[in-house]
Amino acid sequence: MTQAPPPAPTPRVGAPQPPGRRPSWFHVPAPDVNKQTASRFQKMKSDLRDLSLHTVCEEAACPNIGECWNGGTATIMLLGDTCTRGCRFCAVNTASKPPPANPAEPLNTAAAVAKWGVDYVVLTSVDRDDMPDGGADHFARTVEYLKMYCPNMLVECLVSDFRGDFAAVDRLANSGLDVYAHNVETVQRLQRYVRDPRASYEQSLSVLKRAKESGVYTKTSLMLGLGETNEEVRQAMLDIREAGVDVLTLGQYLRPTERHLSVVEYVTPERFRLWEEEGKEMGFRYVAAGPLVRSSYKAGEYFLNNMIRQDKGHN
Repeated sequence: MTQAPPPAPTPRVGAPQPPGRRPSWFHVPAPDVNKQTASRFQKMKSDLRDLSLHTVCEEAACPNIGECWNGGTATIMLLGDTCTRGCRFCAVNTASKPPPANPAEPLNTAAAVAKWGVDYVVLTSVDRDDMPDGGADHFARTVEYLKMYCPNMLVECLVSDFRGDFAAVDRLANSGLDVYAHNVETVQRLQRYVRDPRASYEQSLSVLKRAKESGVYTKTSLMLGLGETNEEVRQAMLDIREAGVDVLTLGQYLRPTERHLSVVEYVTPERFRLWEEEGKEMGFRYVAAGPLVRSSYKAGEYFLNNMIRQDKGHN
């Protein structure tokens, strides 16, 4: 009698981490900040403080902050720093009724970013289920102001699923932004273990598909190391491509605190390279995969930036 295969693992809070120390490939060298690049970094930081703006780079204490900011990529958090959802992989503050959004934030953000000389900006936010449109109009107005100040700047918005509200998706997708990003986060089986119950695999895919129908570039990200199987990753990639997504990033999940999901597996750089190759074969315009890849990490890197500008007929 053939023995049934063991069930695929699932992530749990408080479960033991993989034995041994974190693998060597997670070492991140300190950014090379010389006098020229330091001035840009400090100016961005000063402007953010003056205008009470947040960045996901700082909120998440990202080790890549120097490299990205000095290289001309900024990631701004709109709508405050308190989320209405409680995903079990994320360390952002949560509350059912966060402070109201600052109506001056869209203009303040555009005015600050216009001074920095960056050529690619990422706007992201916490989930705001307390707002009727999830904050879509707030994002759209920020994009419109940015394009008014800097018509040639590329703008990416990494947003929530807006509870599947297609009117909200349309408002943002038609605001003039260049890249509409929303993260699927994990494979279908693990959604209920990883994400807030108000999120779902199907809802995320439908939002990405709707945004693509507006003619913008679309982008999403998967975290690996949560117990997914190779077959599940491959199926998720196929489903994402079926939704018309152009850009896919895959990175390693790392537990932010002991109160969050434990890592099930550290995925090797070699396997990430295989996923990157497979993604290209599936037809994604661009795939970035690696242990330290994040959805907004180096979003304006040379290849992606040039690809969009060439498609739009810019030099």
